[in-house]
Amino acid sequence: MDCPDFPAEELAAVEALLGRPRCMEWQGEVGPEELALVRSSTRRGRHHDLTFFAFDPEGRVAAIRKPTFPPGIYRAPSGGARPGEPLLDGLRREAWEETGLEIEPTRYVLRIRARFTFGDQWEDWVSHVFAARTASTRLAPQDRREIAEARFVTVEELAGPIRQRMLATGRGLFRYRVALTDATLAALAALGCTGQPPTGG
Repeated sequence: MDCPDFPAEELAAVEALLGRPRCMEWQGEVGPEELALVRSSTRRGRHHDLTFFAFDPEGRVAAIRKPTFPPGIYRAPSGGARPGEPLLDGLRREAWEETGLEIEPTRYVLRIRARFTFGDQWEDWVSHVFAARTASTRLAPQDRREIAEARFVTVEELAGPIRQRMLATGRGLFRYRVALTDATLAALAALGCTGQPPTGG
């Protein structure tokens, strides 16, 4: 799978440490404002996000709400590595900025190649999805301009009412985040873990 933002050697090293991710593809229609939002993220050549499902000692997942989100909608935090920044360093930095958590990545769960379309226009994107653990049960986002709120939610909330609220918006990018969350939770359930270290492969 094409992942132009990171060298193949770096991805191989991350896979050796955290397991080989399941690779999948997703394509879906988004609105014009949503496509513009994706394009704004690519201004400096970035075509990826680093998404993490960070589990606290009680098994809850850190989730964020951005200022533009409708009420009651939260999702797993995500961000991008800076140019030249190692992937895992970018993941830990984004975790701190968006949640105030120090995380320990435990598994490389998914690599999703997405194409967001609007009419005859499109943007390609890659999401690298990780499970992680944190010893903290307190959230304190550092980037208050981008993050309106952070809270811990249960897996049942993610898979139930939050999922339903996201789909009810009709927004393409929320449909993508639902697909990403569904696939992540299914992969972790198949592994019999919630963010535990890989046992090989």
